[in-house]
Parts: sequence; C-alpha cells; structure tokens
Amino acid sequence: MKTPIVGDAAQAASLESTSVTTTYYSMRIDGVGVFYREAGPKDAPTLVLLHGFPSSSREFDTLIPLLATHYHLIAPDFPGFGQSDAPPPSSYVYTFDQLAKTIGDLLEQLKIGKCSYYLHDYGGPVGFRIILAHPERVQALIVQNANVYQEGLGAKWAGIAQYWADPTAHPEVFDAFVSRAATEQRHTLGTSHPDRYNPDTWTDEYAHLSKPGQHEIQAALLYDYRTNVASYPAWQAWLRQHKPPTLVIWGRNDPSFIAPGAEAFKRDLPNAEIHLLDAGHFALDEKNDEIAGLILTFLARHSD
Repeated sequence: MKTPIVGDAAQAASLESTSVTTTYYSMRIDGVGVFYREAGPKDAPTLVLLHGFPSSSREFDTLIPLLATHYHLIAPDFPGFGQSDAPPPSSYVYTFDQLAKTIGDLLEQLKIGKCSYYLHDYGGPVGFRIILAHPERVQALIVQNANVYQEGLGAKWAGIAQYWADPTAHPEVFDAFVSRAATEQRHTLGTSHPDRYNPDTWTDEYAHLSKPGQHEIQAALLYDYRTNVASYPAWQAWLRQHKPPTLVIWGRNDPSFIAPGAEAFKRDLPNAEIHLLDAGHFALDEKNDEIAGLILTFLARHSD
C-alpha cells in the first residue's frame, strides 16, 4: 500500500478504498485483443466481473476499489465492447458461445482457477457458459439483474421474440434496442434518484453503438440471445445440482429483467441470499456502496 503524501494514519484509513490501484491490460486471445481491468492482491480470492449490454468493464469502476482491498478482481470487456477489439462478423462469430469461449480462454491465460463470478445482464449468459464448462472452479455466484428464468423477462421481450422469429420482418425491434433513448433508459428507467446518474455513461455507450460495424455486431448478438432463453432449463438444472453459494442483488425496478426473475432463484437455490434494491437495471449507478457491502459480507463467508 502506498504511503499517503498528506494526512495522518486515521485519514488514510478512511480512504482505504482509493489506495488500491486498478491496472489496465490487453491480451491477444485467438487473434482478438481482449481488454481487462485488474485490481487487488493476486494471492487473494478472485472475483471475475462480467458486464452487461451495452456497457463494458467500465461499469465496475466505482465498485472495484471497494472490493480490491480484500479480493483479486478481473473485469474483461467482451469482444465488440468497450476497449476490446471489435472484429467484423466475417472474422469473429458474434454468439454467446463464442464470447464465453474467448473470455474463458482469457481466464485460462491468466491462470484463474477457483473463483467467484459477478454476473450482470449479458454477463449472465457468458458467465453460465464458462461456469458449466468448469463447474469445479466455481466458488460463489453474485447475480445482478442477470436473468435465467422466463418469469424474469419484461414486456419488451415479446417484441424481441418476434425479431428472433424473423429479423428481417422486424427491423424496428433492433433499431429501438440500440437507440439513444433505450441506451439512456437502461440506466434511468425505474430510478427515483435520476440526479445520481451520470449522463456521460449513456452518451459514451451510445457513441460506442454508433461506431462503424457495431450494428452488425449487436444485431448478431441480439438474434443469438434466443439461445440463452433456450438454455434456461439447463442452467437451472445446474444450479439445482451444484447449489453454489449465491447472492442475488437485483434492481427491482428494472423493466427489462423484472423482479420475479430474482425471486425465482429460490426455486432452485433455497439458500440463496436475495436482495431487491430500489434501483433499475444498472443498480450500481445508484447503489454502489450498498452492493459493495453486501458482496463483502457474502464473500467473507464463501471465499475461504
């Protein structure tokens, strides 16, 4: 730990979370540059943080320092997102199977063995594929608005199901999915504290979605999302069989992945710890400190 330039020991202790530096790397995985954030002592238990759409590991920027005093953190950007490469679909197959393979190969290269996972949104289907490939490595799960139950699908998914049935007949579904309004509303819908939301977040995300090639990438992933819904029964069966220690933290006002999707985990994991927070889809935007506290308490019991 670095010695503070100014202030006494008491002041330094009160700023403990800011004293752990996040580092930034990129590694070639099967020819694709994969960016990741890393923080915390490498000999501490590892927590892998998997981000949602249309964000990146940047969504964990405020959470990482609060956890890195106790844990080793790895937070990658999926191909096509954030600072990772975004090769065209002609040279990289944008499916959740392929995203999981790439991120799984990254973890292999980093020699990450037994670890816990934080799953948010798209991080859910990516993470469950990695987990099912190596169930012996799973220490604990933290699930934040990452849906694996039919009852967790909000009203908009009925329209998306029409897109899955015939994408060419419903271009308006995809156009709405990547619109500026939708990008903002993923953060702000359901909040009672809009003043806590930084507009740079969604303007940056929309700028990313507007880059050349992004519509093709994101259309491929939205179409492939149907395979995640089809996989729900298999993932639920895995939960029932393995019963990993699980903390479910859910923004209960999320209109996309609604609160019944959080409560459904109790069906397969009777011992799951479930917290419905007064927040939306990106619950960290307004409940960062509360979520950090819940994670630290949970992992203290399950990361030995």
